[in-house]
Amino acid sequence: MEIILKEDVIGLGYKNDIVNVKNGYGRNYLIPTGKAVIASASAKKILAENLKQQAHKLAAILAAAEKEAEALNGVALTIEAKVSSTGALYGSVTAANVAEELAKKGIEVDRKKILMKDIKTVGEFAATVVFHKQVKVEVPVTVLAEGQDEVAAPAVEAAPAVEEAPAAEVAE
Repeated sequence: MEIILKEDVIGLGYKNDIVNVKNGYGRNYLIPTGKAVIASASAKKILAENLKQQAHKLAAILAAAEKEAEALNGVALTIEAKVSSTGALYGSVTAANVAEELAKKGIEVDRKKILMKDIKTVGEFAATVVFHKQVKVEVPVTVLAEGQDEVAAPAVEAAPAVEEAPAAEVAE
């Protein structure tokens, strides 16, 4: 089924895009909720006319998105999280956490505009912020252990020492 999107649908397309979807998805969700209309010949003509009339508005929207994206240039995030002794996080770092860290730096970004997989380990990752279908910014995200850098090292060294002590007693 070919439809015209009336608003941005995450994972499907952007406003005024013509996309193909399964019949049930279009008829049961997109069209009844007003997110799309059937892409008939007359609807396509109306869309083309509207795009001609809105060309300057679309250029302004693109310029505003680029201005927002410039605020993220050079921004790198460091997020501290609780980590187990194996290096896995308790929980995960999500787009909501990234949006919260950006807000602390004075940059307001909706969490729905941030594309990333949930982070479940310590390390360096990237989050993509989509301001417009033509404007995307990658933000490096570093996940560190929360105050356990100093505590984790002695605990790891102590565990082998405990295992070696009984082995020495058995050998004697």
